Amino acid sequence: MTDPASGPPSTARDGRLSYAVFQLARVHRGHAAAMLRAMNLHPGQELLLMQLFDRDGQTQSELLESVGLDHSTVSKSLRRMQDAGLLTREPAAHDRRVMVVRLTDAGRALREPIADMWRTLEEISVRHLTADQIEAFTASAYVIERSIRDHDRQAPAGE
Repeated sequence: MTDPASGPPSTARDGRLSYAVFQLARVHRGHAAAMLRAMNLHPGQELLLMQLFDRDGQTQSELLESVGLDHSTVSKSLRRMQDAGLLTREPAAHDRRVMVVRLTDAGRALREPIADMWRTLEEISVRHLTADQIEAFTASAYVIERSIRDHDRQAPAGE
């Protein structure tokens, strides 16, 4: 872990914000992963479940697009979740090649535990911040995300 007082490694000094984002994401994801393990979930599975909590019966392609993960990661996660009894995957009536994903009762039962996990993670994350700092950080994070996505859409292949 990097001590903020010592700063980032010298090679990252011209990318202080990016290095801080990396460190924050790493520690945040690690803590979330530990909380998810307590629910017998792997990181990323909760994102798929949350999409299904909001709209059950999505196609695998819709889920793929909504969570922004690659096809193989989503397929592997859905297969594991199906094996665990959290969801079903069945061919769509309109096109047997399209798989429709639906929650089982066991999957739906994770709605509150996952909501509690995110609430707890939020409380831990912001405990030393004021309401104004939380709002400013959240807004800044979305601006940074949008900036990176815009760059990725505009960048020529190989950049």
